[in-house]
Amino acid sequence: MPDEAAARDAAEEASAFSHPVVEPDVSAAYGDHPDQVIDFHAPRTAVATAPLVVALHGGAWRAPYDRKHLSPFCDYLARRGFAVANVEYRRGPGDVPPQGAAVPHQGVKGPVAGRWPETFDDVAAAFDALPALVAEHLPAADVRRTVVTGHSAGGHLALWAAARHVLPVDAPWFTPAAPALRGVVALAPIADLALSEELGVCGGASGQLLGGSPKLFEERRPWADPSLLLPTGIATTIVQGRTDTTVPFAVTEAYADAAAQAGEVVGVTYLEEVGHFPLIDPAADACAVVAEEIAQLAW
Repeated sequence: MPDEAAARDAAEEASAFSHPVVEPDVSAAYGDHPDQVIDFHAPRTAVATAPLVVALHGGAWRAPYDRKHLSPFCDYLARRGFAVANVEYRRGPGDVPPQGAAVPHQGVKGPVAGRWPETFDDVAAAFDALPALVAEHLPAADVRRTVVTGHSAGGHLALWAAARHVLPVDAPWFTPAAPALRGVVALAPIADLALSEELGVCGGASGQLLGGSPKLFEERRPWADPSLLLPTGIATTIVQGRTDTTVPFAVTEAYADAAAQAGEVVGVTYLEEVGHFPLIDPAADACAVVAEEIAQLAW
C-alpha cells in the first residue's frame, strides 16, 4: 500500500530528526575548508579506553544535510561506551545554476548530490588525519579497535573508505595497505551505484555524485563504487530495513552478491518492518541493533 508506506516513512523520518543536536566535546579541523571538520564525542561510561567509531552521515551527499543530524546517534553510541568521531565532508554545491550554465547537471532540480572529487578528497583526508587528531582530542579512544559506520550515502562512504587499498592504483586516494580497522557497519548504504542509479535512489543522486552524465558515471565508477572494490579483507556488516523505500534492500543484496562473487562474505542483518531512518534514531529499537553490531566488531 503506497500511501501507508509513505506515511510510515514520514513518521520514521520525523522521529529520527526530532532529537535536538548534541554538541560534541570538541571539534577539530582536518583541512582549511569549513566542511573539513570532525566532531568528537567522548565515551560517557567510566572506561580507561574505548573503541573508536568513525561515523559518516547520510543525506544523499547533498548540502542541506550535514553531520548535525547524526549527532544524536553519535551521542547514543557515546552513552554506550564508544568514543565517536563524526566526520563532515563537502556535499553538493547547492541549487543547480540556471539552465545553460556550464555544469554537468542540466535538468536536475534542487540540490545536487556530491562534489567530484572533493567529497572523496575529504573522506580520504579525514581518515588520514584521524590518528593524530584522535590522539590529541580524544585520548580515551583506542584506535586499534576502530569501526567505521555510515548511514545511506554515508554508508557508501564508509564502505569506500575501507576499500582504498582496492582502488585502481592511479586513483588519487589509493593506499598500498588496507586500513587498520576492526570492521565496517554500513547502515542502508548506497553500496551499488549502478543499481542505485537504475532504481532512481534519492532522485538520481549516484549519477550526480559522479558528475551528472552517463559518460562521467562510467569513467568514474571504478574509483567510487564499493561494489567494484572487492574483496577488501575487512569484516563488513550491513544493517538494512526490509521496508526501506529510500534505499531499497535490493541495493544491499547486490553488494553482498558482488562480495560473494569476489570470494568475500558480507554479513547482512535485515530488520523486518523497519524503514530507512530508524537505524540512526536513538528512540528506535533498530538503533540498539546497530550498536550491538558495532560492539561485536569492536570488542
